[in-house]
Amino acid sequence: MPMFGSLVAGFVGPSKQLLYSFGRGALSLGTAYSPGAFPGHRRLSSACDGMKYLKQDEAVAIDQELFTEYGFSVDQLMELAGLSCAHAVASSFPRGKVLVVAGPGNNGGDGFVCARHLKLFGYTPSILYPKQSSSELMKRLVTQVTKMGISFVNEDSIKQPSNICNDYAMVVDAIFGFSFRPPLRPPFDTIIDAITKSAVPVFSIDIPSGWHVEDGPPADGAAISPSVLISLTAPKLCARHASGIPHYLGGRFVPQALADKYELALPPYPSTDCIVKLPS
Repeated sequence: MPMFGSLVAGFVGPSKQLLYSFGRGALSLGTAYSPGAFPGHRRLSSACDGMKYLKQDEAVAIDQELFTEYGFSVDQLMELAGLSCAHAVASSFPRGKVLVVAGPGNNGGDGFVCARHLKLFGYTPSILYPKQSSSELMKRLVTQVTKMGISFVNEDSIKQPSNICNDYAMVVDAIFGFSFRPPLRPPFDTIIDAITKSAVPVFSIDIPSGWHVEDGPPADGAAISPSVLISLTAPKLCARHASGIPHYLGGRFVPQALADKYELALPPYPSTDCIVKLPS
């Protein structure tokens, strides 16, 4: 959960269509993948012109105020963030088999919540959780998805990029949030390398894994190249390096007084939606 971390695929443009053929029922033969081509897609225009992109210290400060001054709990905001992610996935990809790669922190927690809601939306998620957390919150999330019949897979099952291609229609990148600093370390370096080489579209939560929150993708080394990005609470500076791909804003929970204090200039959300699509 990117704002709460203080405590691929190749590039796929929005106008480009790719035909993917996956094994074991991941996605039907000949199904056209085009981000944003599915129901629920919403588009914004000039309302985002003054929207602020956050530095890391600003993200930390907003995080702390949400918890202290505004009385939110981690699991409460994680639920809202993960639900937003699931809606953005459903607005971008058809139902199919989804691999959610979850890190040990709050970004991984967002991935668990996203997987749970995707299951309810008719998707077939599996979770790769290679470095498990000892926190009670993460343990509860594991229990929740297990009780819902969501399966866990191990690292060996995705070491070969072809395994990812054969088994999954898309990947949810929920590994690292805004507190990550390169370089990548095992086991995530090899996992991200396999995902990147698989040519399966990747949906990144808040920060594409391997990226610096402000500087964006590293000059060398493994890093996710997302097909779709969702920013939570407010975009971070690194999102400027993801231009040309579908970009959503989610987490409709920022009090107006807090948004005004930090001059976020967030765009309006359509109707009762919990996500809004930003200009690419």
